[in-house]
Amino acid sequence: MNDIATVRGYLTGLQDRICAAIEAADGGARFAEDVWVRDADGADAGDNPQAGGGGRTRVLREGAVFEQAGIGFSDVSGSALPPSATAARPQLAGASWRAVGLSLVFHPRNPYLPTTHANVRHFRALRDGETVAWWFGGGFDLTPFYPFDEDVLHWHRTARALCEPFGGQARYEAHKRWCDEYFFLRHRGETRGVGGLFFDDLHDDFERDFGYLRAVGDGFLDAWLPIVERRRDAPYGERERAFQLYRRGRYVEFNLVWDRGTLFGLQSGGRTESILMSLPPLARWEYGHTVAPGSAEARLADYLRPRDWLGESA
Repeated sequence: MNDIATVRGYLTGLQDRICAAIEAADGGARFAEDVWVRDADGADAGDNPQAGGGGRTRVLREGAVFEQAGIGFSDVSGSALPPSATAARPQLAGASWRAVGLSLVFHPRNPYLPTTHANVRHFRALRDGETVAWWFGGGFDLTPFYPFDEDVLHWHRTARALCEPFGGQARYEAHKRWCDEYFFLRHRGETRGVGGLFFDDLHDDFERDFGYLRAVGDGFLDAWLPIVERRRDAPYGERERAFQLYRRGRYVEFNLVWDRGTLFGLQSGGRTESILMSLPPLARWEYGHTVAPGSAEARLADYLRPRDWLGESA
C-alpha cells in the first residue's frame, strides 16, 4: 500500500474518535475546532517560503474534568528540512518533505488525575517527487502529580498488550526504555513522568509498521479512560492544586527545552499556536521549592526515574 492518504485518513478518524470520547468523559465542555492553512501567502508559512499544507486544531477548555485538552492533526510539507532534522540525518539535506501527524496533551483539573500526552506521525522525504526515506513515530506517556500504582500498572499493561503482535515483550521493553530516555529532563535529573511507549524512525515494513502505529493510537483510550474514571472526582484542596501547578512547570520546561517535535515545528515554519497547544493553561515556578519528607508530594520523586513497572507482575 505505502499510501500517505490512508495514513492521513486514519489520523483524522482517530482525532474524531478521541474527541468524542473525551467530551463524553468530561460531561460538559466541547472541543472548539480551528481549521488552518499553511502556505506561502499565509502567516503560518513562517520562514519557509515553500511551506504548505494545514490541519485542524481542537481545544476543549474549562471543562468539568479537563482544564484544557488539546488535540491537533496536521498535514504539512516543505522544500527543505530544518537543522533539527538534518543534524541526525545529514543524507537528507536538501530533500523536500511531508509529515502527517496527530498530537494531544490533556491537562486535567484534578491534581490526582495525571496529565497525559500521545502522538502518532508519518514522515516522508522526497527528491524529484520520489520518496527517498519514510518512517513512522509516536507513543504515549503519563505524567502524574500524585501517583497511584494501580494507574501506572494499568498504563504499562495496556502498552505491553498492544505491543504483543509486534514483537511482544521485546518490543515493549525497547519502546518503554526509549520513552524513559526521551522524556528525561537532563537539567533536573528526572523523567517527565512514569513513561509509556516512544518510537521513531520505524521503517522496516510499511504495512506492519502502520499496523503498530494504529495499535498505539487506538490503545491510548484503553490506557487513559479507566484512569479518568478512577480519579476524576477525588477530593483535593489548595495544597494539592498548588503542587500540581508547580509540577506543570516541569512539563513546560521539557517541551520548550528538550522536545524535538517542538523544535522541528518551530524551525520548519510551523503554526506556533498549534505547536504550543501542549502547554498547560496555568503553571507556576518557585525558587528553591521543597516538599516535606514523608509527605504525599515527596512520594513523587521515587516515580520520576526509569523503573521496570511490570517486573513483578509479568
